[in-house]
Amino acid sequence: MKSLHQRLTLYSDGNETYTFVPAEPVGARSLTIYRNSGDIVLNAPNTPVPVTAERSVKTIYGIYGMISLAMSEYIIVITGRELRGHIMRQNIYRATEYDILPLNPDVSVQTPPNAVEAHLLALVRSHLQGGTFYFSYAWDITRRLQAQWQTLQQDGDKALWEIADDRFFWNKFLHSRFIDITSTNPDHNLSAYILPVIYGTFDIRPVSVGIHQLRLCLISRRSRYRAGTRYFRRGIDSEGHVANFNETEQILLVGGDDSGTQLSFVQIRGSIPVYWAEINNLRYKPDVQIMELQDTIDAMRAHLQENVNLYGQQALVNLVNHKGHEKPVKEAFERYFEQAKPPKTRYEYFDFHNECKNMRWDRISVLISKLEDELNQYGYFHLDSSKSEPVKLQTGVIRTNCMDNLDRTNVAQAAIAKWTLNRQLKALGVIQENDSVDNYDDLMRDFREMWTDHANFISLAYSGTGALKTDFTRTGKRTRKGLLEDGYNSVMRYLKNNFFDGARQDAFDLMTGAWMPRRGWNPATLVVDRRPLVIRAPPYVLWFSVFMICAGLTLPRTSDYSLFYYFLLWFTVAAIALFFIFMHGIEYVNWPRLQPLTDIIYYEGPGFRSGRKGMGLGLPALEKVKEGAAARARDIAEQHRRVKSKRLEEIEMGTKRVD
Repeated sequence: MKSLHQRLTLYSDGNETYTFVPAEPVGARSLTIYRNSGDIVLNAPNTPVPVTAERSVKTIYGIYGMISLAMSEYIIVITGRELRGHIMRQNIYRATEYDILPLNPDVSVQTPPNAVEAHLLALVRSHLQGGTFYFSYAWDITRRLQAQWQTLQQDGDKALWEIADDRFFWNKFLHSRFIDITSTNPDHNLSAYILPVIYGTFDIRPVSVGIHQLRLCLISRRSRYRAGTRYFRRGIDSEGHVANFNETEQILLVGGDDSGTQLSFVQIRGSIPVYWAEINNLRYKPDVQIMELQDTIDAMRAHLQENVNLYGQQALVNLVNHKGHEKPVKEAFERYFEQAKPPKTRYEYFDFHNECKNMRWDRISVLISKLEDELNQYGYFHLDSSKSEPVKLQTGVIRTNCMDNLDRTNVAQAAIAKWTLNRQLKALGVIQENDSVDNYDDLMRDFREMWTDHANFISLAYSGTGALKTDFTRTGKRTRKGLLEDGYNSVMRYLKNNFFDGARQDAFDLMTGAWMPRRGWNPATLVVDRRPLVIRAPPYVLWFSVFMICAGLTLPRTSDYSLFYYFLLWFTVAAIALFFIFMHGIEYVNWPRLQPLTDIIYYEGPGFRSGRKGMGLGLPALEKVKEGAAARARDIAEQHRRVKSKRLEEIEMGTKRVD
């Protein structure tokens, strides 16, 4: 495998160039990016840096990628990293600090030229600061151990980016220019500068079981396709990509990395693979919407077939409720699954909340019993360095989902992982057949902490808060304290998902290439609230009423009679404002602006919708204004769809490359 540069020194030659010089090996080919033209040039060995260039005081630990915004293209570099562990004799780092370098000499990152550019840069920063990004310079963190072993011969001397799993190469879109140059011009091979990064988790710990010293590792990898936030990315798209798709690999290492035994067990999770959504309306439970589109079956087949191609057989574990709010989604999943008839796929329903009610979380063992045949049949990857072939291959995967693929899914996956770990240790002779991992406190403490942290990070990425039910994952039992923590996280989820996630979704779309700005694009709608005054005013009226009520509590009580009418007035005004806000709840949700969800919010086609709450009082004047806003949002989305289509045409004609 070709090596990557681990340290770079940045030289800036005024408004002319950025030059990245590798710290080692001495004399390696440096990289120059011309600011005015945007040209990227790989210099000859030992090329001197211009004498007028200034050296940056910061060490560059990798180039995250390049992104084009409205006024300039930018280089994102990693300036801080944290060592998170070692695996296969290679270091794994988490990126902690970044710098953003503008190519346009007239653009400053600190003082952007206009509000739109400032907003887009803020999205980039928030995404980098809010995500958990991991990388290695010499080990493919994007692929599970079995996949690496299966392609060992073919990989040969390929670069890290060439063998990376396309789904989990999070910054691949940002490296598209580097990849394009490398693929079309062998003399300018930039592979040493292309650093694949995953968005996920990595944790590795030494554990002891009796006299045996082991290492337990847990890695999650989040797909860059259909990436986004909890309520703004649900279900499936036309290409078969589902929201919140994560691959989780539990690795057990016995002895040295290369001289011992490696065991790997993989699970996946992803949104229910039909066209569905939950429409935020300021209620705690949004409206559930099922969209019966003509290509639903084809999209589901594409998703499930890709899983079969990559993992082998699969068991689909559905944990949603069989009644109430979640029932329509469950029924749609089962109906389309029966019509799709995917090969090598079995469906298993488990009513999690009903089976585990009254805090009987030990009842998750019922699910394990139902899956025991599949778990034994699918197995796990087992590689012994003393043998030329693996002892075992994992021939299938458990795909788990609930509504969010977070809390219930975390509990189920941790239980399945524990069952498999128990089985692996018995197969290795580390514990006896009549023994159990539950009898080893140190091992179980580390196992539970790793899975709890894993659950929290996946939940933070999707919902904005830590996971629920983690007290069970951490301690093995449900507690009153855990219920209180779940209540707090539920409130925070409500606030973030309704009032803050629009910008987070925009950041996902921008950084993964789901939305691409046009140069010079500067719409006021991105930064200016264009809603009519009658919609914008009620929140201010509400807060002013609350202020007046609080002020009234401090007024001298000259007359209880006059104070009664004073409070009656302001409580009435506050109640009317609050009633209006909730009746028009959809207007007050912080929706994504780069890719408006207008078609989903106002969907009128075949399917199911649990209600149309928050759509307003039906006042003719407001309805006309809303129709105009919806039309403008559709126009913006259509314009960017055309831009994206044009770029794809350039790619097909060979004039441009995309990942």
